[in-house]
Parts: sequence; C-alpha cells; structure tokens
Amino acid sequence: MMGQNTGTQSGFFREAGRLTLLFAEIIRSICTQRLAWSDVLYQLYFIGNRSQTVVLITGSFTGMVLCAQTYFQFHKVKMDSASLSIVSVAMASELGPVLAGLMVAGRVGAAMTAELGTMRVTEQIDALRTLATHPVDYLVVPRFLATVVAMPLLTVEAIAIGIAAGWFVATGVLGVDPAYSIKHMLHFTEVNHLLMGSLKAVVFGGIIALIGCYKGLNCGDGAEGVGRATNDAVVHACVGILVTNFFLTMFLRSVLYPQ
Repeated sequence: MMGQNTGTQSGFFREAGRLTLLFAEIIRSICTQRLAWSDVLYQLYFIGNRSQTVVLITGSFTGMVLCAQTYFQFHKVKMDSASLSIVSVAMASELGPVLAGLMVAGRVGAAMTAELGTMRVTEQIDALRTLATHPVDYLVVPRFLATVVAMPLLTVEAIAIGIAAGWFVATGVLGVDPAYSIKHMLHFTEVNHLLMGSLKAVVFGGIIALIGCYKGLNCGDGAEGVGRATNDAVVHACVGILVTNFFLTMFLRSVLYPQ
C-alpha cells in the first residue's frame, strides 16, 4: 500500500512537471516564433463559434433555475425583487465562467486530445519533426491562443443569456416587478464581478488547451490509447477548473475587494 501511494505521488508530480514544461515551451514559442494566424483563426472558429450553442443553452437554463430557486426562498421574506440580483452576481463571478469552462472542456478538450492523439499514433507528429517543424509551434500554440481568447467571449455570452433568462422567469413567470428587478440588479452587480468572471475564463481556457494538447501529444498507442487520453483530458480539465476556481475566487476577491 505504501509503495502504491508513493508511485501515485511520483506520477502526479511527474505529470505536473511535464505540464509546466509544456506551458513554458508554449510561452517561449509565442514570444519568439512568428504565429500562423490562419491556424489561430481557424481554431478560434472551431472553439468559439461552434461552442456557442452548448454554452448558451447551459447559461440560459442555469439562469432560469437559479432565479426560480432564489425566488422561492426570497418570497418567504418578501424579497422577491432581489432574486435577479443574485442571478447576476452569481452568473458574472462564478457560474458563468465555471459552467462555460466545463462545457468547453467536454466538447473542445475531448476533440483537441482526440485529434492530436490520432496524429501521434499515425506518426504524423514524427513526420512534422522530420520536416523541421516543431509540433508545439505548429499544433499546440494556435489551439492554446484560440482557447484563451474564445473562453472570455463565450463566458460573457453565458452571463448575458443567463441574466436575460433569469429576468424572463422572474417577470414573466413568477410575477416579479420588472422595474425593481432591474434596479436591484444594477445596484448589487459591479464591474468587478464581470472582471472576475472574465479573468477566470482566461485561466480556464489555458487549462483546457494545456491539458488537452498534453494528453494528445502523450497518449498511448492505438485506438485504446487515444480513447483513454481523451477521457483523462476531459476529467482532468474539469477537475482542474473546479479546483482552480476556488483559489482564483479567494485571490481575486482579496485583490478586487481589499479590506
């Protein structure tokens, strides 16, 4: 049992070290190499534009159910018109970036790992090296940049549609006064809430791309190895988002709201 624990710990630190080295190589490539902007734009389209549907559906129904549950509790103390303010603050600072990140991790992270993993097992990555093309420069950097840029945009969309859907439920279904709902939402929602969500989205985008590309470049041989790497990439990205969210919340809270 002791040997298994030691092996697990060493494997974790080994994986963390390799991820750190890959991240450092990405930053070096961005700073020193000429970027292929056509590849970045294509990845931006694939990651951003084609992920809008799932992100908007997630954001809208999250805003609706959050507004309904908040109303059911606030109605007991006659604070119905404050329901939308809870939705706006929660969507802007927490739920918007986290749920958008989880959805993008499930869709884009899996696709990214499967694509790079297939290229690895079919020796296309080795062929790039024989042509003096670095796989990180050609394959990883465009995906990393596109994900980091697309995630804040998708998060803002999720926040906006979540608040709009919550307002519709509050005023159209639950009978809350529209004017007071808007007034309370604007009073309690600050620019820092949206800034916090946007900064989180940038970090989450980096986590998704970094883990997805790493798992794809280091997957096992054959279809089984690609499938296992794809599954690991989604799980690790989702866990990384949830864990990182806590530390980012505490850090950004202390920076944006100093005592």
